Amino acid sequence: MTETKTYTGGCHCGKVRYEVKAGIQDVVSCNCSICMKTGSFLAFVPAAAVTVLSGGDVVTDYQFGKKHIHHQFCPSCGVRSFARGAMPDGTEMYAINVRTIDDVDLSAFKVKEFDGKSL
Repeated sequence: MTETKTYTGGCHCGKVRYEVKAGIQDVVSCNCSICMKTGSFLAFVPAAAVTVLSGGDVVTDYQFGKKHIHHQFCPSCGVRSFARGAMPDGTEMYAINVRTIDDVDLSAFKVKEFDGKSL
């Protein structure tokens, strides 16, 4: 079982900050158009595990395709720290861009490839 840890992170300029309490061990590398262009590595966690500490009221929301995911980014520096959406069963979730976690060691995570381009 994965140990639950508290992670903090945010955008480049610091306007958007979040905290997530989860046992992150796997991250998703998706090849869809937005993930490829932003270089995101995503960890999917329940919405209850995430607290937006600042900037939640200023993030810019972007949706494309089927418009199921709210890709949110800082309007000042453009960094996409997280996205919001729902799992197939309807459970609210966040997709945390682990590259935005403070002092992250990317080698600590197992990367799983996802073919989002084919959806």
